[in-house]
Amino acid sequence: MSRIYNFSAGPAMLPREVLEKAASELIDWHGSGMSIMEMSHRGKEFTAVAEKAEADLRELLAIPQNYKVLFLQGGASSQFAMVPMNLLRGRKTADYINTGQWSKKAISEAKHYCSVNVAATSEPENFTTIPEPSGWSLNPEAAYVHYTPNETIGGVEFPYIPETGSVPLIADMSSTILSRPLNVSKFGVIYAGAQKNIGPAGLTIVIIREDLIGGERPGTPTMFSYKIHAENNSMYNTPPTYGWYIAGLVFEWIKQKGGLKAMAEINRRKAGKLYDFIDKSAYYKNPVSISCRSWMNVPFTLVKQELDKKFLEEAGKAGLVALKGHRSVGGMRASIYNAMPEQGIDALIEFMADFKKRNA
Repeated sequence: MSRIYNFSAGPAMLPREVLEKAASELIDWHGSGMSIMEMSHRGKEFTAVAEKAEADLRELLAIPQNYKVLFLQGGASSQFAMVPMNLLRGRKTADYINTGQWSKKAISEAKHYCSVNVAATSEPENFTTIPEPSGWSLNPEAAYVHYTPNETIGGVEFPYIPETGSVPLIADMSSTILSRPLNVSKFGVIYAGAQKNIGPAGLTIVIIREDLIGGERPGTPTMFSYKIHAENNSMYNTPPTYGWYIAGLVFEWIKQKGGLKAMAEINRRKAGKLYDFIDKSAYYKNPVSISCRSWMNVPFTLVKQELDKKFLEEAGKAGLVALKGHRSVGGMRASIYNAMPEQGIDALIEFMADFKKRNA
């Protein structure tokens, strides 16, 4: 069977070249006589894999030397707790920007550890836009400001990096990291689940400024301490070795494709094609304000909701899968991360045009 176009929000598509290389190395990694999955995480073979992966990620994102890169587990959801546990550092409050379901989950978790000031929210607009910075109510005494640059479910994305002065900016970049260049120095902490643009589910990457490491709240579990993980090069316990290895292959693939500037051009073009088609058709609609539409997750609805099931069934038969929108939003959602080839966008548009012709 030929490969399908998988529009899942995550776990998402991986580059075919990465999968083929991983397959060729699955049984015998580089003549070692064993799989990378069977190696000791402290052995010289895997240590070399881990070090190269970190070096490549640092190169891609131009990560400054005063930042640590951690390869952890637990997904972004664990970071919802790790951030306040490690970054409050004696303060009682933190600022959060609420722009969707993932922001809300981060806020809910943080409330276990501090007073949360929701400095801005787009909930009254049903999370279809980004609040104007002029209306934000930031607290200068906050330990940090947390936001979600791209909301996977709602398909809304910040078109800018917020300015927070001396207060550290924390970002859940799970669904947008590596899609374009990024000025890491503007952030205190960046964290991301891997299963969208990095690799398989199970790996979580944290990029943290060194001066923010240490000072975690009393009683913080050892495994939730950034300091412990930084001091042990992400190997305090057995890390997700295979996910780390695959992430390394993805970093190599991005470099071979021309780096993040090249990724940005491709992603801008892919998203632009799909939005342009939707906007020109009265049959389909995207609910998000044009100025903050996501490059990575494109929700859309049909003019006749009763046709949703038929659309999904026929799309699946055409090799276009995982297009069902999140239950909280409905409709459809096409997640088009780095590994989604431009041909996949063309195939989706062709199907949408044909479906409209047959069902209008």
